Amino acid sequence: MNGARMEPARALRWAPAWVLLVVALWPLHGIATTLLAAGALAGLAELMLRRFRGGLGLMSGPAWALTGVLFAAYWLPELLSLIGAADWTHGLRKVLSDILVLPLLWLAAASVAVARGRQIVFSGLGLIALVWTVDALVAAGTGTSPLFWLLDRGRLALLGQPLCQPQDVLAPGRLAGVFGPCNPKLGIVLASLSPFALEMAWQRAGRPGWWLAALAIGAVVLLAGARAAWLTYALVLLWSGWRALGRRGLLALLAVMLLGMGALAAWSPLVQERVQRSAQALDGGAVALDAALSGRLRIWSGALCMLREHPLNGVGVRGFRAAFPACDPHPERAPAWGAGPPLHAHQLVLEVASETGLVGLLLWLAGAALAWRAWRYADPVARARAHPAMLALAVSVFPLNTHLAAYSTFWGGVLLLLAGLYVGSLWGPVEAEASAPQR
Repeated sequence: MNGARMEPARALRWAPAWVLLVVALWPLHGIATTLLAAGALAGLAELMLRRFRGGLGLMSGPAWALTGVLFAAYWLPELLSLIGAADWTHGLRKVLSDILVLPLLWLAAASVAVARGRQIVFSGLGLIALVWTVDALVAAGTGTSPLFWLLDRGRLALLGQPLCQPQDVLAPGRLAGVFGPCNPKLGIVLASLSPFALEMAWQRAGRPGWWLAALAIGAVVLLAGARAAWLTYALVLLWSGWRALGRRGLLALLAVMLLGMGALAAWSPLVQERVQRSAQALDGGAVALDAALSGRLRIWSGALCMLREHPLNGVGVRGFRAAFPACDPHPERAPAWGAGPPLHAHQLVLEVASETGLVGLLLWLAGAALAWRAWRYADPVARARAHPAMLALAVSVFPLNTHLAAYSTFWGGVLLLLAGLYVGSLWGPVEAEASAPQR
């Protein structure tokens, strides 16, 4: 890269607005995915037209390096997994499309590499999360999400078709909010975005604002019914609450959240059912544990079988569904998750291990280690500005939880966007050069 500087305001100046638009359109998955790919291509085209001149005016050297490392950790495992893949055609399409991961990481990182962009993106993400929260609370009280209603009316007017057909409803009874009953991802997405909302509430309204935002988001996450989101949000509260409230305040918050959870369980049959199902794990025995985990134990056993059968490079990225019947430990039983084989391992470590093998798992661990090293050697100022993105990414990939598919188009895009925001906010072009590790 040429050392000449490029004025940040003139290069990729549209990146912050692009990030916010992509996130705001997550409920419209197809449009958001198209916009994500178009933005990555546009960013790559702009950088190539400039011949990457003045790249250090966009991001520091460490930021460029770390985005390249994270791309390699994500993309190389899926490329190597094509050898002997169970679903080679699907895997090849995924590998080719994910070449755009690198410019996506560059663009996300560049959008927050300077103070103005960071303020726009982080505040915008917090606002989106809070708007979705208020919308979901209205839906919980009235039965209708105003935002989803508007999106549904718009699609009917343009295409003559609703966003969700009755036969396509998934997980009936969950609070779906703006995502709608055919796409029950509100809980996990809101839990992952909650660090930005809590940080904004703390900066704008202090401790009372933080409390209000934490309780409102917590109620929505509970009513959304995804227990993975419950754990994700609990981790956010533990970390963010410790910083905002201190030890006594955090204990008070946990007490209030437990009381609120009990009240919601008494009011919501869905929350009560999820709590009761989770309690089955305490009964002991593999059958009770598998029931408590909604069949996950059976899926995880199949994932371990795939790893044993294909230890080096797995069964191929997104090949879990094709390989599962041969590794199903109980093919005679009706699955708890419904008809057909599972689409993925529902656990990040097992997904990577089963689909990309030990080689892929080692590459992911190497990427995680270097991302952690960047945090460890950053100074307190850099850590403070990157804290919301770091926390959002960390809780989204927390290994002792269940997960959406990291190599799916939607959740993979979420994780990569958060990774880019983490890198860019930790190593901005001016601040990062002053605090880069001298080793």
